[in-house]
Amino acid sequence: MKRDFSEGKVWKLILSQAIPLMLAQLIQLLYNVVDRIYIGHMDTEDSTALTGVGLTFPIVTFIIAFAALFGMGGVPLFSIADGAGDKDRAERIMGNSCALLLIGAAVLTAVGHGLCRPILFLLGASEDSYVYAFSYLKIYLFGTVFSMLTTGLNGYISAQGFPRTGMLTIIIGAVLNMILDPVFIFVLGLGVSGAAAATVISQAVSALWIMRFLTSKAALRLRAGNIRLDKKLTGEICRLGTSNFVMQGTACFVQAACNSTLQTYGGDLYVGIMTVLNSVRDVFMLPISGLVSGAQPVMGHNYGAGKPQRVREAIRFNTLAGAVYTVSAWLLIVIFPTFWFRIFSDDPAMMAPGEEAIKLYFFGFVFMSFQFAGQSTFQALGDAKHAIFFSLLRKAIIVIPLTLLLPRLGMGVKGVFIAEPVSNCVGGLACYLTMRRTVYKKLDR
Repeated sequence: MKRDFSEGKVWKLILSQAIPLMLAQLIQLLYNVVDRIYIGHMDTEDSTALTGVGLTFPIVTFIIAFAALFGMGGVPLFSIADGAGDKDRAERIMGNSCALLLIGAAVLTAVGHGLCRPILFLLGASEDSYVYAFSYLKIYLFGTVFSMLTTGLNGYISAQGFPRTGMLTIIIGAVLNMILDPVFIFVLGLGVSGAAAATVISQAVSALWIMRFLTSKAALRLRAGNIRLDKKLTGEICRLGTSNFVMQGTACFVQAACNSTLQTYGGDLYVGIMTVLNSVRDVFMLPISGLVSGAQPVMGHNYGAGKPQRVREAIRFNTLAGAVYTVSAWLLIVIFPTFWFRIFSDDPAMMAPGEEAIKLYFFGFVFMSFQFAGQSTFQALGDAKHAIFFSLLRKAIIVIPLTLLLPRLGMGVKGVFIAEPVSNCVGGLACYLTMRRTVYKKLDR
């Protein structure tokens, strides 16, 4: 049955949404993390294959950025319309998002195949690592449409109070991926190409599951007549989704800047280390990302229903829970750095420099909780202007310039790893304090 977010304890509603979402996102993360684990252990004495796959991360992130723009940009609007009782508008928003996702996937697939080689070398590939990067990417790109539909439409399931169904969407594909990966990589001897093929097949199954549910009578439906572009709705979705796009898109450019700079100052070894750091970060970011994603429908619904005090309660819970979690995660990382590295690679050359890098990179991780609490509030309540600005501030205005500048000031590869905690501190606090002084204080009005 559909959940009513305007009744019951706010923190319980958030957790009832967030826990299935965390599990779903954990399983979704396995799509890429399992690939990296298997690839990292293909040759225990050489991390070049892992480095090559790491070079594709900016491209994969860029694809997800468009899924966030067209899909997640519509979810807050959908929740507000649903909370206000306008079911027709909610369904038209969902259909418009689907149309944008399909068109975007077609364009990105064509561009990716046409410019694959120059893009990979621009991202820091060497002749050795390019072979692995190209083998993975040329197959992964064929699954762009499935990746975008899965990422972009699954939020509409959770926004209606069906988080367990949203979790099943990801479980089905991820379990299939974990089964197919070792078969394709080792048994059939397909290596990196096998990992990409397993991911594409798994994402296709997840996308089919989503479409089956959203076209059934169990929820607000994705109707064929609504899968079309409406100029006004497209503008609203893209305006609000721009903050998600900027967050993911700037992450793409950050990864590109890191890889190219590390290639210059440290070579393939440090690009491989950054691949491991990105993987560890993805794992530890997952719970707080699930928490704020679970809170957004609750905030948006109550905002649309005219219950500002419940929105305030959600913001307070997000902040406290996020801060407790990020401090705990940081302690686990700095106390057991080698453990996290060995999950992804057995290359002995990576261990000593990798341990130093992981401690620098995650210093100040707690400030990410403030970034997420502020950012998710702006998005949930439709404040696109602030959401976009603070997405740009942390990544584009702080991280990228520091990543390019600090190594040239004599810090070498350490400068790349230090840029992240500086941006977390400055950007996270600025985002949260602005949210408290603007949206939070004005809710009663």
